[in-house]
Amino acid sequence: MIKRQTALRSAQSFLNPFVRLLVLGLALAYAARAEDVDLVPLKPKLPAPAFVGTPKDTPAGANVEKPSDKPAGPLMIPRDAKNLAPASTITTSDVNAKPAALAKITDGIKEADDANVALLRKGVQYVQFDLGSVHEIFAIVIWHAHDTPKVYHSVVAQVADDAEFTANVRTLFNNDEANAAGRGAGTDREYFESFEGKTIDAKGAKARYVRLYSKGSTDSSLNEYTEVEIYGRPLK
Repeated sequence: MIKRQTALRSAQSFLNPFVRLLVLGLALAYAARAEDVDLVPLKPKLPAPAFVGTPKDTPAGANVEKPSDKPAGPLMIPRDAKNLAPASTITTSDVNAKPAALAKITDGIKEADDANVALLRKGVQYVQFDLGSVHEIFAIVIWHAHDTPKVYHSVVAQVADDAEFTANVRTLFNNDEANAAGRGAGTDREYFESFEGKTIDAKGAKARYVRLYSKGSTDSSLNEYTEVEIYGRPLK
């Protein structure tokens, strides 16, 4: 009996350091998770509505979300996530677009005024944002021209590790059902533009580059952008 008790104490003294390390590891992991779940609602500054009420007619044959009179619940993002778009470098597939026009996309002015809109030529076009380094991205908010409740086509949001979008490409949103942009057929629904913009949950995707596609709208064959905000934080 004495030998068994001695052996048990020896085993306990041997295990105690490992148990302590295990408990410490679990505590650190819990603390890290607690920090990650310090979430706040995303509340971007909204422009004034350009029209009252909701659209009456849905484009024929379109797979369009039915507008709701009730605002959607806010997306929750980490407290330290910031809008990265203003500090990013913007490029586009439209070779005729001038830097001054692209600058409108991140100048913070979202009112439904023609002077605030960056125009890209017709057909499939994209705007691309270089964040400078890899970041965790939690939300992308897009305001196309929202002077009327128009529907933009082939809206695709992707992130990647390289500027050519060949490395680790991930799709965050895609309503391009016909695959006009060549990024794969999308299953998300089209939507009416409004002063609230379109919020895309990026789910903490880690990437340096963000690319947004479109192919005109029910109102115009041109591609129009009023503002884009990209909420994220540097990798820790």
